[in-house]
Amino acid sequence: MAFIHRRTGVPDRPVLDGLEDTWSRRWDESGVYAFDRSKTRDEVFSIDTPPPTVSGSLHVGHVFSYTHTDAVARYQRMRGKEVFYPMGWDDNGLPTERRVQNHFGVRCDPSLPYDPGFTPPKSPGKRQLPISRRNFIELCERLTVEDEKVFEALWRKLGLSVDWSHTYQTIDADARAASQLAFLDNLARGEAYVAEAPTLWDVTFRTAVAQAELEDRERPAAHHRLAFAGADGRTVEIETTRPELLPACVALVAHPDDERHRTLFGTTVRTPLFGVEVPVVAHRLAAPGKGTGIAMVCTFGDTTDVTWWRELRLATRPVIGWDGRLLAEPPSGVETPDAVAAYARLAGATAHTARERIVGLLRESGHLLGEPRPGTHAVKFFEKGDKPLEIVTTRQWYVRSGGRDAGLRDELLARGAEVEWHPPHMRIRYENWVGGLNGDWLISRQRFFGVPIPVWYPLDGAGQPDHSRPIVPDRTALPIDPSVETPPGYTAGQRGEPHGFTGDPDVMDTWATSSLTPQIAGKWRTDPDLFARVFPMDLRPQSHEIIRTWLFSTIVRAHTGHGSTPWKHAAISGWILDPDRKKMSKSRGNVVTPDDLLARHGSDAVRYWAASGRPGTDTAFDVGQMRIGRRLAMKLLNVGKFVLSLGGAEAGGTEGDAEAAAVTEPLDRALLAALASTVDEATAAFDAFDYARALDRTEQLFWRFCDDYVELVKARAYGDHGGTAAMESARAALGTALDVLLRLFAPVLPFVTEEVWSWWRDGSVHRAAWPSADELRRHTGDEALLGTASEAIAAVRGAKSRAKLSMRAEVARATVSAPRAVLDRFALAEGDVRAAGRIAEAELREDRGPLRLDADLQRGGPPHRTGGIRMAGR
Repeated sequence: MAFIHRRTGVPDRPVLDGLEDTWSRRWDESGVYAFDRSKTRDEVFSIDTPPPTVSGSLHVGHVFSYTHTDAVARYQRMRGKEVFYPMGWDDNGLPTERRVQNHFGVRCDPSLPYDPGFTPPKSPGKRQLPISRRNFIELCERLTVEDEKVFEALWRKLGLSVDWSHTYQTIDADARAASQLAFLDNLARGEAYVAEAPTLWDVTFRTAVAQAELEDRERPAAHHRLAFAGADGRTVEIETTRPELLPACVALVAHPDDERHRTLFGTTVRTPLFGVEVPVVAHRLAAPGKGTGIAMVCTFGDTTDVTWWRELRLATRPVIGWDGRLLAEPPSGVETPDAVAAYARLAGATAHTARERIVGLLRESGHLLGEPRPGTHAVKFFEKGDKPLEIVTTRQWYVRSGGRDAGLRDELLARGAEVEWHPPHMRIRYENWVGGLNGDWLISRQRFFGVPIPVWYPLDGAGQPDHSRPIVPDRTALPIDPSVETPPGYTAGQRGEPHGFTGDPDVMDTWATSSLTPQIAGKWRTDPDLFARVFPMDLRPQSHEIIRTWLFSTIVRAHTGHGSTPWKHAAISGWILDPDRKKMSKSRGNVVTPDDLLARHGSDAVRYWAASGRPGTDTAFDVGQMRIGRRLAMKLLNVGKFVLSLGGAEAGGTEGDAEAAAVTEPLDRALLAALASTVDEATAAFDAFDYARALDRTEQLFWRFCDDYVELVKARAYGDHGGTAAMESARAALGTALDVLLRLFAPVLPFVTEEVWSWWRDGSVHRAAWPSADELRRHTGDEALLGTASEAIAAVRGAKSRAKLSMRAEVARATVSAPRAVLDRFALAEGDVRAAGRIAEAELREDRGPLRLDADLQRGGPPHRTGGIRMAGR
């Protein structure tokens, strides 16, 4: 692939400001990052790029992790791979719905008809305006397009080497069709099924929540001790933090080995207030050391209740509705007048209010033993929710994912072992998640902006749906919306009519679409030729907290749908921590937006900070590191100008081979040896996806090059000593070093490296070949010589500094003491050390100790010794 970049010459005053705009535009114009789809699969490196959620703004955590991916992409491109690096936008689901509601002041009411002329209010009021589902979806689509433009502009400013012709939305037609096709494949293979079962439920958003979307939060609680009436007249005491669920009680349970309660097993007790007879049962999950050792089983207070209910085949008495309030009608068993009257006091109340009311009733009846005892306990929340989850019985769609199938679970664990994890210990998180699954993947959601479940149900003579016989669409018709479109064999007029049909009202979980990002980005459904060139992908980069969701679900989809892993490598990023070492997140209110950082420090400087964070490690937000990165970028400009101003670096191609071949002086060859070692280390690090180590090794050599080598050979490069051949050798080594260092830095610092590269090379540094250590070693010498020379010149500088003299001060005589091998090395670089240190004469003395340099400085005052260096005035 050819590029139109032509060398521009060295500017009089190189600056960093404005490089982002300049090079972003030129990269677009020249197609530097365009994907060449004619390459074979072996020639391609494909990336399953995380699609950011476009429901607000990007924060510095995004900049952190996406920089890591981009550094890897740029490295692979320079290694000769054709990089497939698409960008997606995750724009369906709850976050977008909430943003649209707040932005436009509307809410979705599916019962309302579509208004083709609807215009959202100019000034949203406190009460959200109800609109139809179709109108609501149109507003979602409208807002996400605007958000995507802002996101893309920031990604371009950051320098992501994305091919912007390969983008997708998780809600566009292709993504909807791919998601629905995968669901229909799941259904056909028996992996997708519908079931009515206890479901974790968010009462605010009125939707089901999957196990992977949970988080525990510590909350205040009160432990209430209640008295149940045993059959033989004795009292059985239990403790509960949820007395409002007393009417939902279906059993008491204790551990089978708990001697205190063994005589109760097989008997019944009556519930306080409601007088419902419930069994006392044994189960291994009961905790003898918790409370009184015997617990109340309700339908449903928590996931343990669900386990007990299922395994002990207990009755069902639900009392919590979808809105989080107690149902209007009492559950089965609550039948006596007093019991019905007591329940009436609770009906319609929130769980919190019902708790307060029932505690009052229990206190009045004498069933509350003592006063509630305060404490705390872990409560399950939807990760995006603000209220504790309830468990309600609903009809939902599930996909088999190993939670109830040991064979499938083992297969998924084996797939995880096939993936190479970076860092390796992150694989344990995946294995712990898979091993701890307690149910299948719940994929249906009771929301509006999402991928519709693509089925209809036939209605019987009474107009009731038969969920056991879903009607599926023609696959060529995808994507479809069953709430609008008509199934095969029916007419639109039969919707909702007896013996007609109804569409499934739910949408898929966002992970049901995101789990297919390799298939969506690779055009699995519409472009099989492209898909064969990029799948399975090479890399999945992501953060560690969504291993249980995005990474796991993607492996499930690839395993069942394609019989493979979805990618070869998983590179896991850590979190960004604020100065107090707390995770940065929007919910905590401690995030930093990147726009100001990029404007103030420059993109390369921000990328430098990001790439300094080791893979899988949480990293502190550090403006100081960005300042260091900006200094590094400025130094690249300045040293580039210096090297190119000498003129000798104009020879040779982009590999720098001609310059290296012209290197004849021992110190110059030592530099090439150091370059070769650094190339080896940086290459090994990048091959292991350790961009931080590659940057560190390159930066160490760069400062050694600038601070020591350049100063050592500057006089020779100007022709001040050594003759023409020695001058040409210095210039060739400087040119080779600049060439190699620019390419080593290019994955992390794309703008400044491209700028300096453009002063003397055609094409882009980002399409140049990665440096070859073997090529450098064809012309290298003893790397230790560079260390010896650096040590000597550092000693001279130290002497001058301690004497408070200019670095240009003359040294009348220097005595170098060291073992013979070191002296022999020093002799090879003596001319450069003397020129750089302005040393008139040098004497070499053999000694057993480490290298020692005594300098006689040209200065007034009596002779004295400082820091091991004898300094005599005259």
